[in-house]
Amino acid sequence: MTQKVAVLGTGKIGEALLSGMIRAGWAPADLLVTARRPERAEELRARHGVTPVTNAEAAKTADTLILTVKPQDMGTLLDELAPHVPADRLVISGAAGVPTDFFEERLTPGTPVVRVMTNTPALVDEAMSVISAGTHATAEHLAHAEEIFGAVGKTLRVPESQQDACTALSGSGPAYFFYLVEAMTDAGILLGLPRDKAHDLIVQSAIGAATMLRDSGEHPVKLRENVTSPAGTTISAIRELENHGVRAALIAALEAARDRSRELASGNNG
Repeated sequence: MTQKVAVLGTGKIGEALLSGMIRAGWAPADLLVTARRPERAEELRARHGVTPVTNAEAAKTADTLILTVKPQDMGTLLDELAPHVPADRLVISGAAGVPTDFFEERLTPGTPVVRVMTNTPALVDEAMSVISAGTHATAEHLAHAEEIFGAVGKTLRVPESQQDACTALSGSGPAYFFYLVEAMTDAGILLGLPRDKAHDLIVQSAIGAATMLRDSGEHPVKLRENVTSPAGTTISAIRELENHGVRAALIAALEAARDRSRELASGNNG
């Protein structure tokens, strides 16, 4: 872990990545950061012991550049970086919907680019980060990206052609679960429970169900059937979910998220 890594545009996810890397054994002296506001850069220095630099300094100094700015700001950032990035730098993009060829066209020919779609559970070291190689990225580059993002959760390699689908499932995925918890909490209030108690019941149920899904090795259908007794309360609820088209709505929602990711990739930011 002697290579220098720079995180450019260090927001919440970028800071979570820094924090995870330090806990995983990276030396703060080997970590560089850039931020739009000087006070934010100093905050990161004080909190983590990392070194704030300009974008140009990061490009000249770091062995790996992790770009975490918003997709609509990526073109401007690359215009600033391009004169300073030699072809032996590894560039990792965390921008949703931005393909690796967008970077390859703007950087020195031969620059290795790795695309990563992570999600907000990186803030609690439970991220799902999906990793794809660009044209010039090698297995070694992918392994390096896995080492970095493995500090904040799980990683999975996929062909870049599957990134839009992964964005729909895991990139946006936490929001769907938050939405479900919100709706179930409101239902608990309707059923006469105080909001705090309804919230605690649903959150712990969600944590328990997720742990069973991860650790039991059982198919979700089997786990659901284990809760669903004949003519019981659970099957009555499942019938209503089916009657209201919840399964079809979820499929349509994920298709819409995938399509929007494709639109972002084509440059439609509207």
